[in-house]
This record gives sequence, C-alpha cells and structure tokens, in this order.
Amino acid sequence: MSLRKSSLCRLIILFCLQLPALAAIAGKATQSAATEPCSATTQSELCSLIAAGQLNDLHWPRFSDYQTELQEFYLPSNYALAWVRNNQPTPQARAVIHALQDADRKGLQATDYDGPLWDTRIASLVPPAPKPSSSELARFDLAVTVSVMRYISALHNGRINPRHFAFGVNIEHQKYNLAQFLSERLLPAQDAQSTLEQVEPSYGGYLRARTALERYVALAREGEGDPLPAFKKLIKPGDDYPGEQQLAQRLRRLGDLPPEAIDSLHPGVYDSALVEAVKHFQQRHGLPANGSIDRATFNQIVMPLSHRIEQLQLTLERWRWLPPDLPERFIVVNVPEFALRAHENHHSSLSMRVVVGKAFHGHQTPVFQEQMEYLIFRPYWNVPPSITRRELIPEMKKHPDYLEKHDFQVVNHRGEVVTADLESAELLAQLRSGVLEIRQKPGPGNSLGLIKFIFPNNYNVYLHGTPEQALFSRSRRAFSHGCIRVEDPAMLAAWILHDDPSWTSDRIQQAMNAADSVRVNLPRPIPVLVLYATARVEENGEVHFFEDIYGQDSRLERALATGYPYPRQRNMSN
Repeated sequence: MSLRKSSLCRLIILFCLQLPALAAIAGKATQSAATEPCSATTQSELCSLIAAGQLNDLHWPRFSDYQTELQEFYLPSNYALAWVRNNQPTPQARAVIHALQDADRKGLQATDYDGPLWDTRIASLVPPAPKPSSSELARFDLAVTVSVMRYISALHNGRINPRHFAFGVNIEHQKYNLAQFLSERLLPAQDAQSTLEQVEPSYGGYLRARTALERYVALAREGEGDPLPAFKKLIKPGDDYPGEQQLAQRLRRLGDLPPEAIDSLHPGVYDSALVEAVKHFQQRHGLPANGSIDRATFNQIVMPLSHRIEQLQLTLERWRWLPPDLPERFIVVNVPEFALRAHENHHSSLSMRVVVGKAFHGHQTPVFQEQMEYLIFRPYWNVPPSITRRELIPEMKKHPDYLEKHDFQVVNHRGEVVTADLESAELLAQLRSGVLEIRQKPGPGNSLGLIKFIFPNNYNVYLHGTPEQALFSRSRRAFSHGCIRVEDPAMLAAWILHDDPSWTSDRIQQAMNAADSVRVNLPRPIPVLVLYATARVEENGEVHFFEDIYGQDSRLERALATGYPYPRQRNMSN
C-alpha cells in the first residue's frame, strides 16, 4: 500500500472512531431524505468496514476497488443506513436484491452479487427474527451497496476493462458516478427495477443475444437429449445412419429442423429434411454448408448447451464494452465470424466476407475501435519491415528477379526509388536495418488490391482489397498478417461514399483502374469497430456461433473466474 493511501486510511478510521462523539455533540447526525437515522455505533461500524475495504459476509469479500465510491455515497449522510428503515429492508432494497438474484438472465453470475445469500439475510432482519444489532444492520447495508455498485458497473460497461487484454476499446466515456446514481436515481426510485434496466446497452444485437441466452438456458434445463452414436466416418446424404432419430431430436430443439419435418424422415437413413437441417446448422456455425457430417460438423452438433450459454454470456460482456452513442453509420468487423457489416440506423445494410490475421502470435487481428478518415484507390503497399526480413529477403536471395516479377520497388524514407544492385550485401543489410524499404506498385496484383480504407490506429491495421479472391470461398479465413481483406472493396467504397452523389459506381471503377493513386478524404469520419464475438444473433432471432480462433473466449473466461475485484478493472465512477 502506498504511503499516501495508508495515510488516507488512517484518517478515515480516525474519523470513524470520532463518529459517536460527533453525533452526541450534534444531537443527531445530519440525514438526507433517502437515508435512515441510526445510532452512532452503526455509523462507526459502517465507516470502519468501508475503510477496511473488506466485508467477509460477501461472496467476494474484497471491495478495495470501490472504496472511493462507497465513501462518496455514505459520507454526505455521515454514514447513515441507506437501504434500511425501522430495521427493515426498504422497497428499493428489495427491488435491487431481486435484480441481483436474477443477474443470470443478464449474462452475469448471480453468485457474484450474493444472489443465493439474500433471502437468508432478509430473513435475519424481519420478525420473528430477533431485533438486528447495529453491526448486522451496517453489514447488510454495506453488502447491498457493494453488490449493486458491482452490478450496475458490470451491466453498463462490463465486468473487466477490455484494456486488460490490450484491446483498443475505450470504456472511460461510459462512466457513471456510482454514488450519485445510487443517491439521486436508485434510492428515491418508485420503480427501482426499471431504473436498473436503463443501465443496460440498448442495441438490438445486445437485446437479441440476451433473449437467445434465456432460450439456451431453458434448453439446458431440459437436458442434452439422447446422445448421438460416436463419430466414425464421414456421413453423406443417403447414407444409412443409426443415429437419425437422436440427430433429428437435437436439430429440432436447436431450431434447424422444422417440427413438421419429423414425419417425412426415413428411419435409419440420413437424407431429405435431415440433410437440409444439417446444412442450416452448418451455415449457423461457420461451416461449409454441404450437408455432409464430417468431424467438425459432428463436434459442433454435440457441443454441450452449457458451452453455447458461455459463448452468449461472453458476447453480452463484449457488447457492454461498446460506446452507447454510436452514430447512425458505422462499420463492424467480427473477427471469428470472418465478416464485415456496415450499419445504418443500427441495422445492417451491407455485409461481406473478410480475411483476418492468422492465429499465430504476432499475426492476429487486434480488437479496437477507431475512425475511418480516408480511402485510397490504387494504393502502394509499404511492406512492413518484419515481412521484409522474414519473407521478402529470403525470396530475393533465392530468386534475383523476385522484386521485379511482383512489382516491388526498393525506396528510401523519402519514397525515392533505389536502383542499386538488388543482390548486393550492402543493400540487403540496409533493408534488414530499415534504412531502406520495399513497396509494391499499384495495380491488380498489389497485395492490397485496388482500394485501401484507412482508420489511423496504433496497430497499423486497415481494410483493403486483395487479388487472392479464392480465399473468400474458405469457411475459415485467417490468412493475413493482421490487416483485414474485404471481399468486395468497390461495394464497401460505394457505401462509404454514399453521401457524395458524384461517387457513382462508374466513377469508383474508373478510380480503381486509373493510372495514379487517388486519396479521398471523408467529410465525416466513420467509426470502425474491430470486435471479437463467437456468438451473434440475427435480426430474425437466428443464433450463429463461431470458433474461438484466437482463444480470446478462453482468456476472458479465465479472467472472469477470478472474481471481484477483477484485474485492472476500471469502474464507472468519476
């Protein structure tokens, strides 16, 4: 503990010890309309507990990360009780506790907010239980405040700050003043439940994911169903399949097989409606929708429902990281889905496939949000030094004409072309050290394709086209060094330049095929969010799941399992 923090704690404890004397001198403590007059002993106990930063009654006892907010909440009332009247929980307290007990419906964990403990706590305060002591009242009141502060913060902008994972997503602008929110909005609320619901994100994708979570929780309560026979070999349409009934049952429960199609199935045969149901399932899970059941498809079909619930819970956590005030037009890239969507009025108006970074460390596409400022038709590709050293120099050694064959140039830092001997040891040394650089000339063979979309960021990542169109036919599209290749750059450019009627489709094609590079600045920046979610719910309610290609779900799960106080968490108070 720092010297400054230690001194502050001593001062707070000293103040707490003086509370009885201060109350005696004043006759009574100054009270707000929202707090319960109580004994100086209760106030001193409450103050001391907050100064200690720990309440052993809680499931997660340490609350040092909320001490400042707790002091700001209780100090104006001289540490009077906030959630108790006449030794009874207030109506607001009961409403808040009900929300805490129901936290699982929001994709949180009710145990994190003492959900299973509240009934016993309330029972200890109300008749026929003995009159509670000052200590019991103080501990109950503090337990409510700590839990609801944690709950509001988690519900509004997530339990863990995305910066903990080195994500470039800023949640600082989403802050609430927790003490003020509780004092001014929650304590006097006639409908505390509705007040808490206003804390949640209002985006349709978040609300649909929350609804899907409830559905999958209900399915899980019913059980997994009869197990399928173990996978032995590829199952093709028309094959005999002894697990036909079990497969039909599972696909019907998941919504891929219409109930009325059950009657058309042929016992012991994998065909007709069952094949179509598997195709639909494959399409929802990012698999080739060919109707054949290979190992990958089988593994997804038998995936426990508990895993799907976890994916939806983590998706809700990530939704809470998003800014609550996105403009009408923005672009989202979901990395594990290998997809880009352009949104207008918070509805997807354009979607296309993308290629993202390889799963290897150093090549993964980062998670971040920035503003697109301009695009370039017929861009140069300035090859990153790491790619020059690892990939191009070895090729230059093996093939002297490699650079010329692929339209590469060696340039200095002023962009001037170097015409020296490209095989000389001195030139290779200057390329390794970064004194010289390699760039690729614009054209159809350029690795960036014919359009580059720029949103300046610390990762040097951008959207661009590509001459390797065949990669978009793959179901798993993690092939780049980190940048994002888009399937139809001309269509994306048309969407971005939509507000300028001079940029017709013909003019875009002319710019893509012109002799020179052209930079087009946008009159208004467009937010670009590069996100990572392994579940997404369509506007029609259809749920899609994707592979955790970078292991980010696993990392987030491990971090959440540590409980409060979460690592590097930044709560919502100012």
